[in-house]
Amino acid sequence: MKVVTFGEIMMRLMPPGYDRFCQTTSFNATYAGAEANVAVSLALLGAEAEFVSKVPCHEIGQNAVNELRRWGVGVKYVLRGGDRLGVYYAENGASQRPGKIIYDRANSAFALSTPDEYDWNALLSGADAFFFTGIDPALGENVSRACVDALGTAKKLGVKVFCDLNYRSKLWSKERAREVMTPMMKYVDVLLSNPPQISDVLGERAESDEKLFGLLCDKYGFEAVAFTGRDSKSASVNGYYGRLYTGGKTYSSRYYEINIVDRIGGGDAFSAALIYEMLSGVPAGECVEFATAAAVLCHSVTGDFNLVSKDEIGLLATGDGSGRVIR
Repeated sequence: MKVVTFGEIMMRLMPPGYDRFCQTTSFNATYAGAEANVAVSLALLGAEAEFVSKVPCHEIGQNAVNELRRWGVGVKYVLRGGDRLGVYYAENGASQRPGKIIYDRANSAFALSTPDEYDWNALLSGADAFFFTGIDPALGENVSRACVDALGTAKKLGVKVFCDLNYRSKLWSKERAREVMTPMMKYVDVLLSNPPQISDVLGERAESDEKLFGLLCDKYGFEAVAFTGRDSKSASVNGYYGRLYTGGKTYSSRYYEINIVDRIGGGDAFSAALIYEMLSGVPAGECVEFATAAAVLCHSVTGDFNLVSKDEIGLLATGDGSGRVIR
């Protein structure tokens, strides 16, 4: 199983523990980005995951590549050039205080990369699936055009396309996101999103999730639509579940109540696990149960990457959520 993901890897800078930006005197540095997160999860599940991107040709760019390589992600398609690696700052929320993210990614090596730098016929050769998110085209016209080139090539080569809408209001407006993303939907096989983002980006609404997903599949020809639902009881405690609509039927995971160590990356963990299970031919109900368990476990790991094994996900998916020490 070979999956190609396309996107930006960034440095994530975070105050220790629950310190606020205004009080910290140090930051913990890790690496992150939706498409990189998905690639790492897929590699840990046992897939051949190739990450396509561009990083600056200096030590910080190389360190980002080294981190991907550390977790088994293929990096031979990562280009070198440009002046800077994108950065984002993350502040942990606690109790009723929400978390906060500040982006510093303008003019990054990836954002300034050009479509002609990516030979998609070579990059997608032998791939079973291609994954991208709405964050990519939000970074600028060049990346948007590169996405369109990738999608056209994937369709020509018979590569299944998975897309997470991943709308980020700090990167672009709803109107611009709709203008750019809607034409891309004709290339997408499986959409990963939730009803609020579908409304924001595609302008589609319905009185129930099932009717909305059916509408989307009819209109855009999606094979499936999947999403995670979150009941934010506080920044520290969330209710969590997953749903998958395919073949005219909705499959739901069981409901979890989770105590959050790190909220960021859960949706990416869900996406990766769902891609893995769908490509493996697993029945839909088992797919969404496994994917949701992966996302739940991701909330217990610091950093964006979901550093859990297939066996650990499987154990939770089949019912053992006790958290007892494994001896």
